[in-house]
Amino acid sequence: MARSFEDKRSAHQKIAAGLRRQITRGDLAPGAQLPSTPVLMEQYGVAGTTIQKALLMLKEEELLLGQPGKGVFVKGSTQQAISPAVYMPPAATGEPYRWISEAEKRSQRGSSKLLEVAVVTPPYEVARALGLEEGGQSLLRKQILLLDEEPTELTRSYYPLELAEGTAMMERRRIRGGTPTLLSELGHPPREFVDEVSSEIPTEEEVVALELPKDMPVMLTFRIVYSDDERPIEVSLLAKAAHRYRMRYRIPVP
Repeated sequence: MARSFEDKRSAHQKIAAGLRRQITRGDLAPGAQLPSTPVLMEQYGVAGTTIQKALLMLKEEELLLGQPGKGVFVKGSTQQAISPAVYMPPAATGEPYRWISEAEKRSQRGSSKLLEVAVVTPPYEVARALGLEEGGQSLLRKQILLLDEEPTELTRSYYPLELAEGTAMMERRRIRGGTPTLLSELGHPPREFVDEVSSEIPTEEEVVALELPKDMPVMLTFRIVYSDDERPIEVSLLAKAAHRYRMRYRIPVP
């Protein structure tokens, strides 16, 4: 016998979810005008206050924009696809961090803001991935990545101390070309990375850093970067706003 299940979200949350999906997948394009409140009331069989609550949610997410006397229009765009593989190779000598150079190819402005550089006892799964003993420490470099001045990703990257000590990685400053370039110069080029991607309820730090609207999940990537002999040289926790971005992987079939 099939098990029945009920969507217990409020009516306005369900309506907002449906409209959000149409916006992020391109069915409602930027600049498109939504039907009037009476039309939406009839379409969904709800009161006007319910429609207004749903539209307010999407306005707070910066997906809709109300224009007095004209109506409600789609402000946001389809989700932007991010291809992790293009950021992994070290930048060429003298070239900027790949986050910046790849953004330029899309006619965007990429930038970063370094938040913290510290020797820390990393979270359990990070310590295990780095092969640290209990209580072992690593270097943390935390930063915000931005596209066109909008916070895109909160990055918390951990490195083995034996690789980082005595290098520019220990300093509170950005590194020309990024840490992959520096690690390559030190004889530890990235050879492979493994991603585990999940959707999670954001922490307070993630909500503030990414300027997330209420009740919006984050897309969390747990990444391990390996060098030669499968040595882990970096473990990162990468948090993105789930409603703004999607991950794109191109994987050859063996």
